[in-house]
Amino acid sequence: MKPSKTWVIIVAVIVVLVGIRMSIGQGMARAYVERVDQSVDVKANATHVATTFKWTEWHPVQPKMYEAAQKADANQTRFAFSWANTIGLWLSAFFTLAIFSFLYRDNPGYRLAEAVIIGVSAAYWGVVGFWDTLVPKLFGALTPMLVHEKVLPSLPDPTMGQVVAMYFALALGIMLLMRLAPKGGWISLWPIAFIIGVTAGLKIVSHVESDLVAQTVATFQPLVNLKSADHVTQLWPTIWASLANILLVVGVLCCLTYFFFSVDHKGAVGRVARVGIMYLMITFGAAFGFTVMGRVALLAARVEFLFDDWLWLIDPAGKRIVEMATAVGSMLCWW
Repeated sequence: MKPSKTWVIIVAVIVVLVGIRMSIGQGMARAYVERVDQSVDVKANATHVATTFKWTEWHPVQPKMYEAAQKADANQTRFAFSWANTIGLWLSAFFTLAIFSFLYRDNPGYRLAEAVIIGVSAAYWGVVGFWDTLVPKLFGALTPMLVHEKVLPSLPDPTMGQVVAMYFALALGIMLLMRLAPKGGWISLWPIAFIIGVTAGLKIVSHVESDLVAQTVATFQPLVNLKSADHVTQLWPTIWASLANILLVVGVLCCLTYFFFSVDHKGAVGRVARVGIMYLMITFGAAFGFTVMGRVALLAARVEFLFDDWLWLIDPAGKRIVEMATAVGSMLCWW
């Protein structure tokens, strides 16, 4: 069977199953929201009088909350059906299935989902960077009056140091954009060097404090750690705490010995180095296992999304599964 025909059959089966699911019981894949009125009081300043801003937010809720509210009052306006969230729910299901289709082989659906996800992610972080960084920090420091009037009335007035720093940042940003110019691309090397140098310096300090110093402090723990409750020493907690400290100190010394290459790893040094290798392998295995568990958790979350939020098959009472099984059984008997 050709791959194109295979894909046609797979898509047709999925469409048929989804159509069957939509016609059973309460249907599937509908999103509801709750109306929440918000307000904030803005204090008076040199350019504005005191005022109150009001707006309405719509928070996602479970379908059962909407159904309960409708049964209590058919004319209620607190909960409502959301077309935007429903369309987003269906798009999420489509892109999830498109990504899963790569398990079979590379295909146009997977490439479409990949391109859309990358593009949307880049656009999202671009917007977040603009409103969370450029507007409050750069524009808020260079044009505070305009930002106060049009965007953020509650933004505090910038200090002189912040204004000078933002002018410096703006100059570096313009120099960085020279990378796109036909000539003068060498100008962008200066802000790149500044960014890399400052980032390296900050990261070195943070890593020394969080890794090296923390590891050193943990190594200097007492080998015998007495655990007590109400001033009474407990035997087993003391044994386990002391054993953990001993293993930690032994592991640090053995790993340092393995990376000490000025002495041949022979005799006692070689045996200690081999113990260090065992510690390293256990550490790498635990890290790899943690990574695999994280990926499995992501997979479980997407599968739960498909069966719960999209297909509405997961519910405490199990009524939806019974309804679907009954309907499918009836259709098979009819055929």
